[in-house]
Amino acid sequence: MTVICWFRRVLRLDDHPALVAAAQDGPVIPLVILDPAEAAAHPASAQRQAMALPALSAALQAQGSRLVVRRGDTAAVLAQVIRDSGAVAVHASEGMPFARDAGLEGVTGAAGAVLHLHPLADLVPRGSVRTKTGTGFKVFTPFWRALRQTGIAAPLSAPRLTPPDRWPASDGPDWPEARVAMNRGWDVVAPHIQAGEAAANHRLDAFLDRVTSRYAERRDRPAEGDATSGLADALAVGEISARRIWHRALDAQHHGSGGIEDFLRELAWRDFSRDLFHASPDMDRLCWRKEWNGFSWEPDGPAADAWRQGRTGVGMVDAGMREMFVTGRMHNRVRMIAASFLIKHLMIDWRVGLDWFARCLVDWDAANNAMNWQWVAGCGPDASPFFRVFNPDAQGTKFDPGHRYRNHWLDPDAEGARQFAQAAPRSWRIDPADRPPPMIALDQGRQRALAAYRSFARRDAAAR
Repeated sequence: MTVICWFRRVLRLDDHPALVAAAQDGPVIPLVILDPAEAAAHPASAQRQAMALPALSAALQAQGSRLVVRRGDTAAVLAQVIRDSGAVAVHASEGMPFARDAGLEGVTGAAGAVLHLHPLADLVPRGSVRTKTGTGFKVFTPFWRALRQTGIAAPLSAPRLTPPDRWPASDGPDWPEARVAMNRGWDVVAPHIQAGEAAANHRLDAFLDRVTSRYAERRDRPAEGDATSGLADALAVGEISARRIWHRALDAQHHGSGGIEDFLRELAWRDFSRDLFHASPDMDRLCWRKEWNGFSWEPDGPAADAWRQGRTGVGMVDAGMREMFVTGRMHNRVRMIAASFLIKHLMIDWRVGLDWFARCLVDWDAANNAMNWQWVAGCGPDASPFFRVFNPDAQGTKFDPGHRYRNHWLDPDAEGARQFAQAAPRSWRIDPADRPPPMIALDQGRQRALAAYRSFARRDAAAR
């Protein structure tokens, strides 16, 4: 009896619980659904997924299987493939944090199949790391300590797959709606992507070979491109599992590699974010600290446009925004600097930034994105207080002392600046030689933010 394994942002064969279960259930049809609505909402992430499909298809072909790709509304496509194939069951990973599962059981049941949802191969199942009183953690450090004492399940090996007697038709791996949404950016971003499960494992091996005890120091320097693992996008589209990374890193630590503990801590932040997002799935729309929903943020507008276009006149901010638009990534330290400038110096609503990052990042993860933006805004769990205002220039002096990072993206003759001019929409009228003055004096912006916070704190205290 044929079953479907719906590859739902788990674009690999290794450590894929849904695939293992499907292989035990009968002949398997591996399925990917490319929804135009997702391409419109998260175009860079959609491009990253599309670029992963050829490698996934080749890996399945090497097993005597094949990848079926369908484009269209997720529910409608899933029901149609069930009917086309006569499948009796659908095995898939849970959608959180990228999609909702509500309604899927009814869709599959109406088409004649049973839906089986399997946990993602994260470090731990959602909600399983608890405080001594049985509640979820709201602060990362105690969550990390508890997680570090938790046994992380061993990764699952890729199963042997039995092909079905007949295959449903496939639309092929291209995602034209994502190409349209990315516009000129598709061809610019593509060379910065190393797609596929094998490439992700190679990057992990290379990182573990070079990581040293200076990892915690070097990871904050954006010009040092080899300081981090570069696996965020592979994790986001599921080319490698967090469990596989964890156990390989522990093995490297056992053989004497330094810096591994700090690296594992970074990996644990991802699970912490997913735990909180699972408990509060509106974190990408509402402040986790509910009192902050009454804060007087500035709305979207020309100032936010200048930030998006890398035209704030503040070097670290503009370099980061250009890096993201060209590569689909932004260095983590620079993400904090750019986010703090938008929220605190410009006083613009954190959701404006969250939405832009969700469109531009190839490593977009809804839980991480929401957690990180609320952390900077001061309205989330374990958040940086609002009165902590990054000085972008001081951050540049500390973490980009030789201006290598800023020069790459801002110097008109540098490759990064030229790539940005090529990628940017023509309506932005980007001139690589144009460097505007700072749109706000940094001290003035800081004082305005602190005054707004004091006023808000007084109103909040009076309302209690």
